[in-house]
Amino acid sequence: APRPTEGSVRFEPALGGRTFDRPVEAGAYPAGPDRSAMFVTEQSGLVLVFHEGRESTLIDLRAQVSRSGNEEGLLSVELDPAFTSNGHVWLYYSVAGGQRRTRLSRVTVDLARAPYRADPASELVVLEVPQPFSNHNGGAIRFGPDRMLYLGLGDGGSGGDPQRHGQNLGTLLGSVIRIDVLAATPDRPYTVPADNPFVGRAGARPEIWAWGLRNPWRMSFDPATGVLWLGDVGQNASEEVNVIERGGNYGWNVLEGFACFLTPGSCDRSGKIHPVVVYTQGFGKRECSITGGVVYRGSAVPALRGHYLYGDFCSGALWALDVESRGEPAQLATGVGSIASFARDAAGEVYVLAFGKPLLRIVAR
Repeated sequence: APRPTEGSVRFEPALGGRTFDRPVEAGAYPAGPDRSAMFVTEQSGLVLVFHEGRESTLIDLRAQVSRSGNEEGLLSVELDPAFTSNGHVWLYYSVAGGQRRTRLSRVTVDLARAPYRADPASELVVLEVPQPFSNHNGGAIRFGPDRMLYLGLGDGGSGGDPQRHGQNLGTLLGSVIRIDVLAATPDRPYTVPADNPFVGRAGARPEIWAWGLRNPWRMSFDPATGVLWLGDVGQNASEEVNVIERGGNYGWNVLEGFACFLTPGSCDRSGKIHPVVVYTQGFGKRECSITGGVVYRGSAVPALRGHYLYGDFCSGALWALDVESRGEPAQLATGVGSIASFARDAAGEVYVLAFGKPLLRIVAR
């Protein structure tokens, strides 16, 4: 296939052109034989299902989700690997009331009646993480090929990581955690896999899989290779694309991108994993906040096969990176909108989620 270039793709409104306010997650929804069924998550706390031309509410958490900060809300939704038999849906959100915190939990939907609806009383709280500030909550929930749950957590917020969470293995903030939730119960909501890298290390949280992250906004597994790709939002200069490795330290806040952050020009780079791609925050094009994406393994756009697609929230730019060569990314488009996330449908086709717009399916021009 030819190398993707700007103008080689276009964007087709999906779900009848229905627009969304602040969509942060979407994906295939296995509601019977209709392979076009999808769920869409609004940051306010709603999860909607679109099935056979109809819209229904799967989950309504608005009463318990905090939206006091711009980056707070219902931030991620993931269906259980065995959803069609157990009806489990996993959620990560900012909790309204009390101490500022984020919550990972599970609800169960009634599989007896399509397109189903979650029972609010079924919520099982798995993990709560105190949050010192209202930003940098990260939050993407993803099940890996190993059926473990991975969750990306930001450094706790403010600016510059004032509490030095990024380089502290004693906190879950600033890390990707990996836990086993498939047999979750109220008495034992999760277990730590024995092969996690910091199990048994004094002073380290054993849940941590990788660390040294600032605000991992969206991550995803390549369905063909199982590699975990992540977009990490930068501070003042650089936005990062990272490939997450077991036990990897990605440098924040010693490093931002390839550069020393705390002590410009000189810092200890030993043991730090550099990004695969860095782009600078440009005042002309207004790039300022990466939105991590997905590796395209669909069939409708051959030029994109094997490319990691990611975007920028401020400029609306969209790029494609060849995951094998990891060379210079190709810019596919600009001005797409406030890109907040990416999604795949049941056929592996990819959608861009942008605030105030319909889901935009990427198709060949």
